Amino acid sequence: MSSEGFQHVKVGDIDIAYVESGQGEPLVLLHGGESHRGQFDAFRPLLGAGILAISFDQRDTGDTLNGPEPYDIVRQAADCADFLAALGFERAHVMGVSYGGAIAMHLAIHYPQRVASLILSGATPSWTMTESFGDRIVAMGPDARAQFVLDLLLTPEGQANDPQLVADTKRALRGRPVDADARRMTAIQNHDCTARLHEITAPTLVLHGAEDPIVRAQVAELMASEIPGARLVILPRTRHGITFEAREQAARLARDFVLSHAVGTVSTGNGG
Repeated sequence: MSSEGFQHVKVGDIDIAYVESGQGEPLVLLHGGESHRGQFDAFRPLLGAGILAISFDQRDTGDTLNGPEPYDIVRQAADCADFLAALGFERAHVMGVSYGGAIAMHLAIHYPQRVASLILSGATPSWTMTESFGDRIVAMGPDARAQFVLDLLLTPEGQANDPQLVADTKRALRGRPVDADARRMTAIQNHDCTARLHEITAPTLVLHGAEDPIVRAQVAELMASEIPGARLVILPRTRHGITFEAREQAARLARDFVLSHAVGTVSTGNGG
């Protein structure tokens, strides 16, 4: 977990831990399934001036506190909508990575008034469109699991040539208790909004790694074709870990997209 200080806000039945940096257009960063808010520690500063970057721990993650009740992705989208309201934002830009992309899509579908623009990174509209590694991952020990996930996120070249990249990526991965893992896995396995992609009205940018072994690039092409007006960017020589291995390019694309759809919601947030 990041050593950076974090804040808490009560949202319905959960207590959400979050961090924020910068000032300007609010951009909520939704982390992946194996990660936590610290996934974006090296990414947020690259967004530059004019953006208030916010990342929070989802249910069963990091320092967020929730009960043992099961939930689905729609419930987590509601968490995000309520989180924005708790911080005083009527609307915000939303970037969802992998699992976080599923939450972001459901947020845009069920709470369109909350989403100023949408960025999907390594996302899929349905669990059925992923290469299934879930059962294998859950059965692995912590070290084997971390390396397996690392290989899905980063190219061999990235791992060999950039020790800091590997360290940053490993730091972003966090183990969970078995019951928490099971709740999150059940939620994502039941995710499917394919038939509703056409309902997304927010300006949308789809970012995807050309060599993503979890969600193939053809899935990104499908999403971009179904979401009205969506822009598609396929990043070469990149796997599932776009915000790690291609973080400078991804941050630049995200920044430009957010500022091109600015809503004038300039704030330092109400949580701190």
